[in-house]
Amino acid sequence: AVQLTESGGGSVQAGGSLTLSCAASELTVTMGWFRQAPGKEREGVASIATYPIGLYADSVQGRFNISKDTAENTLTLQMNSLKPEDTAMYYCAASRLPQWRGSLVGARYDFWGQGTQVTVSS
Repeated sequence: AVQLTESGGGSVQAGGSLTLSCAASELTVTMGWFRQAPGKEREGVASIATYPIGLYADSVQGRFNISKDTAENTLTLQMNSLKPEDTAMYYCAASRLPQWRGSLVGARYDFWGQGTQVTVSS
């Protein structure tokens, strides 16, 4: 099994930035970030796979950046221009399924972290 541990969450005002990190026991071929707000379904935020450019949800395109450090086995999500609607628990996920551009479909992921809370106030 792949162990994933998220960190970097916190509280920030709208317009601010946060960087989430995911320490992985291994980086699988497809890695992603998901989020779930209270009362809402989990949604894919960003993913990175073989193609070096990440795949993003429309709601975060241009504001978030996903990257991975294969030497450190770390997945990072840089979040800029944060909005109150970005408030959620954020999860790191790993998939052994090869995806050229990544995937925002949670069912395609095999391993999940415990999550880190992001709260954006207006």
